Amino acid sequence: MLGADATKSAAQIGRAVGIGQPAAWRRIRRLMDQGILAGRRVAVDTAALGFGVTVFLGVRLAAKGRTSLEDFERAVTAIPEVQTVQHVLGQFDYRLRIVARDISDFERILRRRIMTLPGVGQVEANVMLSEERRPGPLGGVDGS
Repeated sequence: MLGADATKSAAQIGRAVGIGQPAAWRRIRRLMDQGILAGRRVAVDTAALGFGVTVFLGVRLAAKGRTSLEDFERAVTAIPEVQTVQHVLGQFDYRLRIVARDISDFERILRRRIMTLPGVGQVEANVMLSEERRPGPLGGVDGS
């Protein structure tokens, strides 16, 4: 239930599953203490804020003068339009989720912010057409 709506109170959760508020709170607290619940997040509707384009950008760091991963990560996380930074194994070193107002805004972000980062070599962009959330308790665990 918390995965679907983290704003639900212990009393609401308790009523829904047939236990009292104190018992529900103890269970929630135990999950937090065990590190299973790692916080509560607000889901922001980026389209409602005017960000109509989401792009997944693969970034391969340049082999020459290999920039430290920490330098790249520090620089890329300072860009507000970059929603997630994933260090990955495969063709690219990083996978970024970037939101932009439109394609020309994304091009500006790419040229002025991403391509000027330390160590950036090759990039590949994939524009998201649609997104479906998986149902179930682990549906939102992907970091988005």
